[in-house]
Amino acid sequence: MKLLRYGLPGQERPGVLDANHAIHDLSHVVPDIAGGTLSPESLARLRALDPFTLPLVSGAPRIGACVGGVGKFLCIGLNYSDHAAESGMKVPAEPVLFMKATSAIMGPYDHVVIPRGATKTDWEVELGVVIGKAAKYVNEADAMSHVAGYCVVNDLSERAFQLEGTGQWVKGKSADTFGPIGPWLVTADEIPDPQALTMWLEVDGHRYQDGTTQTMVFGVRHLVSYVSRFMSLQPGDVISTGTPPGVGMGQKPPLYLRPGNQMRLGISGLGEQRQMVISEVN
Repeated sequence: MKLLRYGLPGQERPGVLDANHAIHDLSHVVPDIAGGTLSPESLARLRALDPFTLPLVSGAPRIGACVGGVGKFLCIGLNYSDHAAESGMKVPAEPVLFMKATSAIMGPYDHVVIPRGATKTDWEVELGVVIGKAAKYVNEADAMSHVAGYCVVNDLSERAFQLEGTGQWVKGKSADTFGPIGPWLVTADEIPDPQALTMWLEVDGHRYQDGTTQTMVFGVRHLVSYVSRFMSLQPGDVISTGTPPGVGMGQKPPLYLRPGNQMRLGISGLGEQRQMVISEVN
């Protein structure tokens, strides 16, 4: 099942895709693709519906972030050994965990805005894991039962903010528009093995990232269990699980985003994103 949110920013409505990729409205069934809607019981009820019996959404509405009301936007750093190498950093002995501001979240086709003072804005295609059932001190054997589904994430970064001066990854990752998620939340039953997904990213038609979740240092099962040791995970929380090599910082010489660039990225089974890069309006 592919769930989504459509409409103007702040006015998104819940929807579901049918087999022909047409959008059907779910707003009379659930209030949003968020919180309790993501529970196993709720998803089972939605799965039992025939999308073709639901109102068809006409035209081509804006697609918003595939999850609403995200409480925590968690990220895992250096989770691909070859990306760690291109970053000049060691593969960590345990997951590197940081947070991204939820105000960075936007739709998969919205413009990416380079913030004021930024000089090294970078791209990162990542697998997003959406929590459906509260998790605390979860063991690995039970971890996947807490996952509602998966989505594409572009974990945009301003490397100068992240790594120079005082550094701080949260500061370098949290600018408005630095967290496109979607287009869809694909429920876990459609993705039997999240460690067998191909992923890629292009800038202006040139493919820079071309990887697979198979090469993660720490897989989804381990990450959900690991994070739940340090904080409870709640329905609608998103874990962005790291990026394969090919980021701008790793190019020789480094290459960063500029106004006018067009990004296109995707993960097998989870859809594609497209973003134009623009400058912050003073």
